[in-house]
Amino acid sequence: MRAILLASACAVAVLAPTMALAQQATPAREANSEENEATALEEVIVTATRREERLQDVPLSITALSQEELTERGIVNYDGLATATPGVVLNRASANFNNFTARGIATNGYGANLQSTVAIYLDELPISSNGNSTILDPSLYDVERIEFLRGPQGTLFGSGSLAGALRILSHDPDPSGFDASALVDLGVMEEGGLIQRYSGMLNVPLIEDQLALRVVGFSRNEEGWVDNVGTGIENSNTLVQYGGRAILQWEPNDRFTARLMYSREISNPHDSSLTNPNLGEYVRRSDRPDLFQSDMTNYNATFDYQFDGARLTSSSTYSDYTGLFYVDLAGSYGQAFPFALDADAWDSTFVQEVRLVSDAGGQWDWSVGGFYFKKRRDVDYNYRSTEEFLAAQGFTGLPDEYYQRFDSHFISHEVAAFGQLTYRFTPDLWVTGGLRYGSTDAQGFTEAGGYNSDYLTRAYWATILHFPTPGPLNVTGPYAAAQGVKVKEEGPSYRLSLSWRPSPAITTYAAVSTGFRPPIVNAQAGSVSTIDPTDIVIPYGATSDELTNYEVGVKGRWFGGRLYGDAALYWIDWNNIQVQANRVSDSIQFATNIGGATSKGVELSLVALPADGLTVALSGGWNHSEVDDLTPQEAAISGAVLGAPLAGPKLSGSLRFNYEWDPMAGVVANASVAVSYVDSFPNAFPNTPGKPLIPLPTYDHTDSYTFVNANLAFAFQEFTVAAYVENLFDDHSVNYVHPEAFIDGRYGRLRPRTIGVRIGYEY
Repeated sequence: MRAILLASACAVAVLAPTMALAQQATPAREANSEENEATALEEVIVTATRREERLQDVPLSITALSQEELTERGIVNYDGLATATPGVVLNRASANFNNFTARGIATNGYGANLQSTVAIYLDELPISSNGNSTILDPSLYDVERIEFLRGPQGTLFGSGSLAGALRILSHDPDPSGFDASALVDLGVMEEGGLIQRYSGMLNVPLIEDQLALRVVGFSRNEEGWVDNVGTGIENSNTLVQYGGRAILQWEPNDRFTARLMYSREISNPHDSSLTNPNLGEYVRRSDRPDLFQSDMTNYNATFDYQFDGARLTSSSTYSDYTGLFYVDLAGSYGQAFPFALDADAWDSTFVQEVRLVSDAGGQWDWSVGGFYFKKRRDVDYNYRSTEEFLAAQGFTGLPDEYYQRFDSHFISHEVAAFGQLTYRFTPDLWVTGGLRYGSTDAQGFTEAGGYNSDYLTRAYWATILHFPTPGPLNVTGPYAAAQGVKVKEEGPSYRLSLSWRPSPAITTYAAVSTGFRPPIVNAQAGSVSTIDPTDIVIPYGATSDELTNYEVGVKGRWFGGRLYGDAALYWIDWNNIQVQANRVSDSIQFATNIGGATSKGVELSLVALPADGLTVALSGGWNHSEVDDLTPQEAAISGAVLGAPLAGPKLSGSLRFNYEWDPMAGVVANASVAVSYVDSFPNAFPNTPGKPLIPLPTYDHTDSYTFVNANLAFAFQEFTVAAYVENLFDDHSVNYVHPEAFIDGRYGRLRPRTIGVRIGYEY
């Protein structure tokens, strides 16, 4: 594959002048005409390298979406971002349980105990560092821009950017004038109820051209579409989400800027969206609603000072996060007896970054900085039966329905220094090198208190073996306070790229980059199964895994700016892979490491204006990824086998047509149709962890599926009215399969056909 990459780089070098000639063959006179300027695609500016640059000149694979594009496409959450980004798929177990997979770098779509291989940032805060918990699905209203960077981003971004980084950049206040907007989105689902989404923004200059306040608020109430036969609730997975942010920005002169932000979002899905196909397409079963709820509050202070030739930025973020993870585990034993986990988690996170970035335009461009991250996570684990079952079996001796309780907390740190340097041999040939050296550590603690019992064993005997044993349960405890092993690692990440512009409209590049994830500690390290003492003893955790990405790419504009395209070919070597497994007897999750895997593929994105008013956008990716390094011991503990495919589709993509016209004076109409396709992919490794060569009973594949969205909008002077349909043909394909047996419903499906209207207002 390295030889293919080298050959591809040579091919790019050979073809680039030809493409440049094609660019020049387009009549230059037409390119300079006013008519052509009106129909040419706009230049996109991004900050992926911590300075403003043309997207075309950044030697990275990037998808950038403005707020206008998000609104036009109807993207309000993570679902739409995945379909708009080549080589990316969203694994959505339920609301607030989202993991992106980029370039096939994932062992399953759930990743319990692990950081996602794609880091998610709200401005400077990495919110994907939550590991095995709910991860907020934030509002995407009134953002400055979304940037999806594919490939490792460890040299300029702080935490865990192993296979990519999603940046959600909030909109700055504007001190030059009053501004306001609102968006109402009302829809109805084929299988469910009413969707209501309300969003609004108010921008108020407090001191003209110096001080402004920007306030954003939103509320979502989306009735569900899944019926829970265990609780008897129809449309049980209703989502209630609300929140907002306020940003105060002061610019007393053209050198200094101070920005203060407060944001809070509360997301309360009333039940999981996962289903059991044996009960029906949109049917699930649990004794109580499964709750994956979250509440995040962020405080940020950012200060910028423009020196002569460089800009200094300091960003400080403090975040409070509360998450509920309440899940029925009775699927582990075929619903034979009650078994559930009610876990409450609290995160306190502090992130500090300072960087100095040179002004662009010189022969040398450089940036240097430092990064500090500290997080404490407290988790209370409460394992539950039911009072009815305890009474029916004659089990006594518990203070309530919880048969085991223990509290723990985890503390992790990360400190890093980073820098990037670009040297321009000529204005059209430059080399960029980036280096980040960091130190990470993580440690788990068991807090004093709590208790355990032999409930699982006695319930198993009574219901599975039909050997009832009424009477007092054997209760042990309280636990003594315990300190886990502190894992610490340090080392470099780097990036090196060579860029060449054969013409002002075309940029080619070749790059090599590395990424990492910090180590993981297991909550129940050292524990032995009470049901089967011969089962796996939970290991202490997992060390960092490492990834090297080799990539060549080309970006360009042709035909007077009426066609923009970018393509990338990559080969990835992933080593010491962090994996998540489950002990078979009692479903306790743990993290460990196994050998390695490779991923290779190609990504393509094209946007064209073939006729006035018509835009055609094509994006897609092909990927092949598999395990290629594995010892027998690693195979036994993880369930992996040599040649096992990773958890990503081989082929995915979308094709979008958009037509704009003027039906009457003062009115602009817009009609669009988007077709998206995602190939089938596995949900886990094929064998059972701890049971060598025994197939994993929950091993399965998602469906290959295609879905269609359509939109018709009319924009007046201040109002926009749009009618839309999502999942036009009401495809019910399986787009997610949970890898673990503990839940009764493990299958996620495409959201049913939704028809609605959006009404927007801008002042």
